[in-house]
Amino acid sequence: MNAIKMTDNEFGKFRDFIQAELGIKMPPAKKTLLESRLQKRLRLLGLKSFGYYCDYLFSPGGIDNELVHMIDLVTTNKTDFFRESHHFEVLYQSVLPELVRHGAGTREQLRVWSAGCSTGEEPYTIAIVLNEFAQAHPEPGLDYSILGTDISTRVLECASRGIYGEDRVAPIPLSLRRKYLLRNKDKERPLVKISPELMSKVEFKRLNFMDEVFRQPEAMDIVFCRNVIIYFDKYTQEKLFRKFAGCMKPGSFLFIGHSETLAGFDLPFIKMGQALYRKI
Repeated sequence: MNAIKMTDNEFGKFRDFIQAELGIKMPPAKKTLLESRLQKRLRLLGLKSFGYYCDYLFSPGGIDNELVHMIDLVTTNKTDFFRESHHFEVLYQSVLPELVRHGAGTREQLRVWSAGCSTGEEPYTIAIVLNEFAQAHPEPGLDYSILGTDISTRVLECASRGIYGEDRVAPIPLSLRRKYLLRNKDKERPLVKISPELMSKVEFKRLNFMDEVFRQPEAMDIVFCRNVIIYFDKYTQEKLFRKFAGCMKPGSFLFIGHSETLAGFDLPFIKMGQALYRKI
């Protein structure tokens, strides 16, 4: 079957829509990538051109039924367990002791947010680190919860299942794999599942970074938003982190990707280390 081609005019419509709805930059160099990813939907829907797909997507029924599928194809979901491992060392050695010293997790529940959590590797890694810290410091005890959010319902479904191929969990140290992962007995399907103990600490919800307000019931102590803003323009980046600040407690911590920075933004954060900030 011949590949369906996208005209420049059609690309312009998709580009403007994606930036408005998702905040993701879509320069001309991304046209071929977008064309390739959306061709799957055209074939599934039996549409013969991107023009027909535009008409469907931008119709009232199309927005309700198709937007979620388009988002799944457009968004990038690269993630790993213990990705940028330095952050988890800092979390264990510096951030948690500082927060616990001021009552987080003891006088009131420690709340952590993994924003842009993809298929769940990051929030489950955080859960491992927090559980290890709690066991190493049994007094006065650590009560915590973790929220993982993403715009893609497909990756959230995967995260909620907590089931991964053995190759995916390779970055987890062996001692922690034995402790927190359940192995599938079927040797033909080498899968592992996150332990119920960890899964009970993590909740997953859908959230679009372009929402005007992030309606979190309680303020956060720690926010991870890593390797996400690289897809946004500067204006959208600053607006996004201002919304994060509105959901965070004074003295709370923000982790961003090692290739990202808040330099040049007028935000209530001070830099504490490599890609680590604290709300003032």
